[in-house]
Amino acid sequence: MSDAEPISLYPGFGAGGSSTQTQRAPSPVPAMVVFNRRELAAILDVYGRQVAAGEWRDYAIDHGRETASFSIFRRSSEVPLYRIEKTPKLARKQGAYSVVSATGLILKRGNELDRVLAVIDRKIRVVV
Repeated sequence: MSDAEPISLYPGFGAGGSSTQTQRAPSPVPAMVVFNRRELAAILDVYGRQVAAGEWRDYAIDHGRETASFSIFRRSSEVPLYRIEKTPKLARKQGAYSVVSATGLILKRGNELDRVLAVIDRKIRVVV
């Protein structure tokens, strides 16, 4: 191998390969699903209010190929009370966002994150 020979990462693909088979590009790796800044701000706004009220104490964020998940815990050693999930694959069917309880029951599903979060957002009201 000389210094001028190009590097080939896939056998038989590109200029450095010597394969006589039909050349095709490798399948692209699907991008990870993540929460954007606006979505995270809305979620953390609700989370912050509940932490201030003493209801919630911990959270976890998980990003995958098909779903992003924000899990909310009462204590860090327990199972999550709620999971806020973003599944773009379901955007045209049932809605990209959903709130799932600890038992697996879907409490609310929709395309607008603010409406979905209203299920778990208990606003403080003054009782007269």
